[in-house]
Amino acid sequence: MSLAQFVVWAPHRSSVTLMIKKVGDSTPVGVAMERDDEGWWIPAESLPHDGLGEFDYGFVLDGSDTVLPDPRSRRQPNGVHGWSRTFDADQFSWSDQKWTGKQLAGCIIYELHVGTFTTEGTLTAAIDRLDHLVKLGIDFVELMPVNAFNGPHNWGYDGVHWYAVDEGYGGPLGYLQFVDACHRAGLGVIQDVVYNHLGPSGNYLPHFGPYMRNDSGANIWGDSPNLDGEESDEVRRYIIDNALMFLTDYHVDGLRLDAVHALHDTRATHLLEELNIAVSARSTFLRRPMPLIAESDLNDPRLITAREGGGYGLTAQWSDDFHHALYVSLTGDTSGYYADFDSLTALGKVFESGFFHTGTRSSFRGRTHGHPIDTWRTPTWRLVVCSDNHDQIGNRAKGERLSGKISPAQQAIAAMLTLLSPFTPMIFMGEEWGAATPWRFFTSHPEPELAEMVRAGRLEEFAQMEWDTSDVPDPQDPRTFEVSRLDWSELERPRHAELLALTRRLITIRRTYPDFTNPSFDEGRALSNDEGGWLLLERGDMIMVVNFRDRATEVDVGRAVDPVITIGQIEVVGDVVRMGPHSAVAADATQDLVFSAHPRPDVTVQGSSGDRF
Repeated sequence: MSLAQFVVWAPHRSSVTLMIKKVGDSTPVGVAMERDDEGWWIPAESLPHDGLGEFDYGFVLDGSDTVLPDPRSRRQPNGVHGWSRTFDADQFSWSDQKWTGKQLAGCIIYELHVGTFTTEGTLTAAIDRLDHLVKLGIDFVELMPVNAFNGPHNWGYDGVHWYAVDEGYGGPLGYLQFVDACHRAGLGVIQDVVYNHLGPSGNYLPHFGPYMRNDSGANIWGDSPNLDGEESDEVRRYIIDNALMFLTDYHVDGLRLDAVHALHDTRATHLLEELNIAVSARSTFLRRPMPLIAESDLNDPRLITAREGGGYGLTAQWSDDFHHALYVSLTGDTSGYYADFDSLTALGKVFESGFFHTGTRSSFRGRTHGHPIDTWRTPTWRLVVCSDNHDQIGNRAKGERLSGKISPAQQAIAAMLTLLSPFTPMIFMGEEWGAATPWRFFTSHPEPELAEMVRAGRLEEFAQMEWDTSDVPDPQDPRTFEVSRLDWSELERPRHAELLALTRRLITIRRTYPDFTNPSFDEGRALSNDEGGWLLLERGDMIMVVNFRDRATEVDVGRAVDPVITIGQIEVVGDVVRMGPHSAVAADATQDLVFSAHPRPDVTVQGSSGDRF
């Protein structure tokens, strides 16, 4: 045990006392602390048992009667309001010594929420499902936030102890076991981290120092960290040290940075750039990739532009425009922020340019939005795309998955366009088999007034989207959480098993034909026809043609093609593809097939707008 576990930053306090007791002891011991010139307090007396063993501890500030948990606590066994407990990750016996990490380029991400991925809702139970992900062809498991939050269940974005893994999921030991098991299975781990706000219950950071903004610093989700005010250096270090903890102590392979557009930072070096510098240095030392993926709705290419080119140098960012354009093409829903994506040209533009809004007017925002990507210098894989994710599902009024809004054939089309796109595809848990279970927004705040604020906030959000608010599930109702768990027995049913088989085949095709993953934007071309309801995508010598409508159509692709996978009713006659309702084809358009060395999976998926494949 090291004294470093019992230091705390409290620059404005006149006294700090460490309260500590060995686990199992009933009587805590008070240890006086002394302050250094930077506001850090260090034990000034000997620790009980010479600091050896496992301890519960907390801090008393300025002689208060309240023992507060450690801002850098690694464990909160009794909840976010309880005492902290020591945890030494160095004592864990790793089996991943030969693990060298994964590059993001060419990979597929699987997003999961620990609490609803299995019936048990634990990291240990999730380990038992890793074989499913391996067989599917997944490269990275992306865990939604696991930091400690108040209450038994939560999406994770209300976390208040950024250094502690929630005990309900298995605590830090369960987390280490999960990461180790992923590496044994050949899977990388990306951790979703939230640095733009703190949750509303159990945030004790302001008691210790100026961690939070004091100039109307709350965003719509909670209090925002002080990234650019007085004494913000230590706050930024608090965040960067947290990232390095996951990447180093817990062997995590990369981070997904939540809602970076909500980071308020006016300093010359943005937090994201400073974070990238620190992570790049650690990646160099440990000799393994550590991708940083930003979630941003700004459509700002600076996030993924190299630092040498004036950007922040992050590895990748989400492209919400891909989701929105695909969603509207499949459902016809143009409410709220979907309004600008009401033409198939929107989806075509995303395939060609990465974003739809590239300095164009956004009717939802009432202004121009976004900036063009330098498609000559930026590889396509720097954009993470999906047909569904936790936000898009959970923020629908009833938590409906896309699979609950469209036919099986349309689900197959969504899978094809996402998995055979040149971007980095992401699958939300259960999407691979068209899960019928919803995934709703759920909370378990013990405070009645906070629970009511959440309910009211949800209704206000839905009103802005022009949605019916008469039957919105109560986030605080335990049933809202319970029905959001995956039902793994669905895999035994033909409809779900067939979509799962299709998903696996699409991933095989993605890894069979290099044109699908060619990272050059210039290798792609898109043509669309709203009246005919079709979209033609070219990637080198590979093409995809999709009929989004519930009526037949035909498309002249201008050259002979050899289908590698079909969805629905497809007939190729010369240069013309005749398409039944809700159908699609991916095909090899190589002119001289004599020299083609690609193995050809023989895959045909039959279906129509109302039938199974």
